[in-house]
Amino acid sequence: MAYRATDLSQLIDHGFDDVIDVRSPAEWQEDRVPGAINLPVLDNEERARVGTIYKQVNPFSARKIGAALVARNAARHIEEVLADRPGGWRPLVYCWRGGQRANSFAMILGQIGWRVEVLEGGYKSWRGLVVHELYDRPVRAPVVVIDGNTGAAKTEILTHLAALGVQVLDLEGLANHRGSLFGSLAGGQPAQRGFESRLAVALARLDPARPVVVEAESSKIGEIRLPPGLWKAMQAAPRIELAAPAAARAAYLVRAYRDLVEDGPRLAAVIDLLRPVHPAKRIEEWHAHAAAGRFEELAADLMERHYDPRYAKHRARSAPPRVVVETDRLDDLPALAARIAPQVARLAEG
Repeated sequence: MAYRATDLSQLIDHGFDDVIDVRSPAEWQEDRVPGAINLPVLDNEERARVGTIYKQVNPFSARKIGAALVARNAARHIEEVLADRPGGWRPLVYCWRGGQRANSFAMILGQIGWRVEVLEGGYKSWRGLVVHELYDRPVRAPVVVIDGNTGAAKTEILTHLAALGVQVLDLEGLANHRGSLFGSLAGGQPAQRGFESRLAVALARLDPARPVVVEAESSKIGEIRLPPGLWKAMQAAPRIELAAPAAARAAYLVRAYRDLVEDGPRLAAVIDLLRPVHPAKRIEEWHAHAAAGRFEELAADLMERHYDPRYAKHRARSAPPRVVVETDRLDDLPALAARIAPQVARLAEG
């Protein structure tokens, strides 16, 4: 039976016991329906092999070899991953377009007696819904941007605002990156499509009656591009600017980037990425700070000579309504978030 999804909510809250992506591991790794498990009926090498035979020999030979591989892989999945599924189990299966791979696997599962359905249009139908959410419609909730110079603890403030019941959208969390040259995180960034699926789900879940707080970002987070509609909404949104002294911000950065300051070679490599925009003497000064363990001095100098001037230029290009929240310290972020929360609704109301 074919299952047709016409909006994101149908696949976010689908009601199936499992969603099974039968595409190759490489396809699944790039992007998938949220929560889908990967039970490939053709692995990466098998898919390439069948495709080559299809093009260089003939479609019949490709289908014959493909069918044998699908049957063999399906048997393994049934004996291993699906061995404990009960008789009333209800899975949703999909491949690239909802074609041969999904239907072949679904037919085998159906013969066992499981109540299997195939996603009409396969992954491409999911991708179409994601593109519509991100590129064809406005952001569902009024946007408020939390701004401030580097080291003002903006990302962590979002977490504390969420704990207070404020609606937030953590773009850096979705992109698995802290948003600067120094911002890479373990595990690396998702593929662009994978990020867009995560973002589309987060946007679809927003309550349109409440403002959503987003951290100020450039149009890219690491290597991930933000959709133009969201970026424009952020540029036009009212802002809450966090203002903290340079010394407090430097100390916070050393705490927040502990993984980087404890990895000397990695820190040195990131400093070298700044060579195209700074004199060699300054780069060597930064290396000397890092080598001597003077991390707060390094952070303060990077802010003064690199990050703060760039933030100032960015702010000069737009002047939406803003509220400045000043603090002398960044060691009690829950209390700071409690000061910010009342400003969110006030700004959203205009």
